[in-house]
Amino acid sequence: MNADILYTFVVATAILSISPGPDNIYVLMQSIVYGKKYGLATIAGLMSGCVIHTTLVAFGISAIIKQSELLFFLIKLIGAFYLFFLAYKVWKSNASIQLSETTIVKKSIWQLYKQGFMMNVLNPKVSIFFLAFLPGFLFSTTINSVVQFYVLGLLFILVSFIVFSLIALLAGAISDYVKKNSGIGVFLKYLQIIVFIGIGIFILLSEK
Repeated sequence: MNADILYTFVVATAILSISPGPDNIYVLMQSIVYGKKYGLATIAGLMSGCVIHTTLVAFGISAIIKQSELLFFLIKLIGAFYLFFLAYKVWKSNASIQLSETTIVKKSIWQLYKQGFMMNVLNPKVSIFFLAFLPGFLFSTTINSVVQFYVLGLLFILVSFIVFSLIALLAGAISDYVKKNSGIGVFLKYLQIIVFIGIGIFILLSEK
């Protein structure tokens, strides 16, 4: 087992979780406007959805690995270039972080859990991201690939849950800091670009 690959995976996941996106901005605003438990309910739903995507990737890609090294290489190639495309989209995007409380509609904790779950499960971009992200981080030649995908998926969920929960618990302080420091958006934007490109290169260079 290659522990360095797992460490790299955890660091990359943490950086991507911190970087501004629709999910963590939504969690932040729910927490600011209605309280921490509402943000945590949304997070629980989002992370539950990731289990579905992990399962789809684990069994689908594992079958491909058994059938053909060429197909697995093509998936890694496509995945790497998808990550390069995401880096390009971030580069073209606005670096400012928009925090608008007027668009938040209050719902019950259960409703927020269900909404977070459905937002994640029904988002094809999440499936594509998992398909691009996970295969390059297989960390063992002896452990079953399905098990490895589940380990990676659960690590992704755990790290993302911790980061998102910190966002929810520190919502007020984070909001104040973002409003006072306009440059934070630019910093996170280029950090995200570096991570996407770095992961893409890592996947291209990784071996089965």
